Amino acid sequence: MDAHIKKVYVPMTETGFYILLCLQEEMHGYSIVQAVEKMTDGDIKISPGTMYGSLSKMEKDGLIRFVREEDKRKLYRITPLGEDVLNLEITRIKRLYKNVKEHENE
Repeated sequence: MDAHIKKVYVPMTETGFYILLCLQEEMHGYSIVQAVEKMTDGDIKISPGTMYGSLSKMEKDGLIRFVREEDKRKLYRITPLGEDVLNLEITRIKRLYKNVKEHENE
């Protein structure tokens, strides 16, 4: 992974994180919006502009790829680079959580 990708994506925005998390299976933008809203009990609502801007940037940067079109909707899937970035972020979040728990027990 090159330094540019790491600098831009780690730490990730919640939007970027949830997009990559969802795209572990083929999905289109609107289905990602719905999945994130459900996953976060409505706390995170991704606007169409944010969603499609993020998908476009992530595709350009090689984190996701266009798979196919279905009913005029583009379906995307995470790439190996995207998986690496997602795993870096998950590791970072786990470390934060571990540190919070350890700090609470002091």
